[in-house]
Amino acid sequence: MKKLDKATIIIGTVALLTGLLAGGLIFGLSKKPRGSEHLHTEAAEVNGETTWTCSMHPQIRQQEPGDCPICGMDLIPLESDQGGDADPDAIQMSPTAIKLAGVSTMMVSSEKPVKNIRLTGKVVADQRLVYSQSSHIPGRIENLRVNFTGEFVEAGQTIAAIYSPDLVTAQQELLEAQKIQTEQPVIFNAAREKLKNLKLSNSQIEDILESGRVTEEFPVRADVSGFVTSIGVSAGDYIKTGQTIYEITDLSQVWLMFDLYESDIAWINRGDRISFTVSSWPGEKFSGAISFIDPVINSRTRTARARVEVDNRDLKLKPEMFATGISEASLKGGKEVIVVPGSAVMWTGKRSVVYVKSESESGISFLMREIDLGPWLGDSYIITEGLHEGEEIAVNGTFSIDAAAQLAGKPGMMNPEGGMASTGHNHGSMSSTSGDNIAEVRGAAETRGVNIPEEFKVQLTSVYLAYLEMKNAFVNSDAVTVSDESARVKSAIDKTDMALLGGDAHMVWMKKMEKLMSLLDPIEKSDDIEVQRHQFAQFNLAFFETVKFFGLSGQVAYYQYCPMAENDSGAFWLSETEEIRNPYFGDMMLKCGENREIIK
Repeated sequence: MKKLDKATIIIGTVALLTGLLAGGLIFGLSKKPRGSEHLHTEAAEVNGETTWTCSMHPQIRQQEPGDCPICGMDLIPLESDQGGDADPDAIQMSPTAIKLAGVSTMMVSSEKPVKNIRLTGKVVADQRLVYSQSSHIPGRIENLRVNFTGEFVEAGQTIAAIYSPDLVTAQQELLEAQKIQTEQPVIFNAAREKLKNLKLSNSQIEDILESGRVTEEFPVRADVSGFVTSIGVSAGDYIKTGQTIYEITDLSQVWLMFDLYESDIAWINRGDRISFTVSSWPGEKFSGAISFIDPVINSRTRTARARVEVDNRDLKLKPEMFATGISEASLKGGKEVIVVPGSAVMWTGKRSVVYVKSESESGISFLMREIDLGPWLGDSYIITEGLHEGEEIAVNGTFSIDAAAQLAGKPGMMNPEGGMASTGHNHGSMSSTSGDNIAEVRGAAETRGVNIPEEFKVQLTSVYLAYLEMKNAFVNSDAVTVSDESARVKSAIDKTDMALLGGDAHMVWMKKMEKLMSLLDPIEKSDDIEVQRHQFAQFNLAFFETVKFFGLSGQVAYYQYCPMAENDSGAFWLSETEEIRNPYFGDMMLKCGENREIIK
């Protein structure tokens, strides 16, 4: 009996193990990994096995499903992009990856370009309505009836009194000639004309003849109506004939003088209307047409002035008020051209590219294409070459597409020839990624929501504030101060705590910190402002991308551009204010430039 029980136990145990093994195989083969409802059936295989990747971090490659070690998302099968009809230089993206990366597209079309040109200027008096009230006789100012500027006077109003020996003598001559008027009418008429030449009216002359008395004080009456804007004399002063006593200005019409930059001259014409506002009347808009444009550029500010004549009978506009205007300008010729949003264009300083979308049996793909840019319209570009009507391009998420292309070894913005990029996080070598792959880090910041600790943003803000001091030294063209401030920027960078960062952000900071330090060295060591400015232009490209990726704490940065810097190649800088203060030319061209982007 005991032997039988022992055999039964052994047989049962073997059967149980066999069942468990078979069940594991069956259920293991049928089990779906998490997130498999988003997967596509066509997947790449390596040595007969599926390769798994992350839709947001395509550099991840694993031979088994699971979570992304960077963002924790479910891995998906790596799709094959080797379809027979696909361009080998194009990067294929699944609908899931397109959605997660925030990619949107638009059809390229032609339109008549309109550029909203922002202009700044100020109110000035109409020069044709400024009158110099002068004295027509020499003498002494006995009193000034108007003794402060800003007072309004009417034409014919007595505004001053003059004692003039010449006038006294001329009146005496008239009274003597009156006695012999019948015998010597010529002498009488000559004496009368002399007083008229001294600007006495007929009624004043008749009063003298009727009274028979000499008037010692001659009243000066206003020739025009207007506001007294200047007083040229004081009571008791001796003046000459023709000397200005008052300047009287009619403000019923004023001029708005707007600064017009060289880059905008092609867009502005006489007759164009400008709507403008002044801070004294918030919410109220004024408008007028351009009546004149200076034919000569100011050599210091590099601007021409556009004049707008405005009716001002309500006297709301005062001389010296600042005004901000907008003109909706059309390109001369009025022909239709291709216009694309600025977000669609990636610009490296020398090359401009877009990603063109195509669909085939293999799926959706994007191919990088170089383009030639025309004028900037404020939020879009005119494309002069490289695109055709009917093509479809990416307008959002372009940096994610470019990052995926570079990681896949396809041509990208920073690597137009293609070639597989390294994906390792190598602390031993700061150049583990070929080039400074800024497209990748911008894509990560904009579309993947990389978490940057607020404490690190505060430290980077300290770097930014030190940078502003260096930038302002460039504005002042002070090479010695530039060198000192660049050393302070390096010190601020060195004080940042990279231990606060993890994952992609840590790797990006390691690369950017080395780049920034290397670009600051020549600025600190040089005493030639032009050499420093050339290096500053390179530093700004790297620093902008750093600020763009990591962000600032409680600061707004304006990314500004001057097309004439760097021998007309153009250069950027960051500023704390929207006002243009050019660090590449200083006083020579202080206001040359425009705002390209705002980092909030």
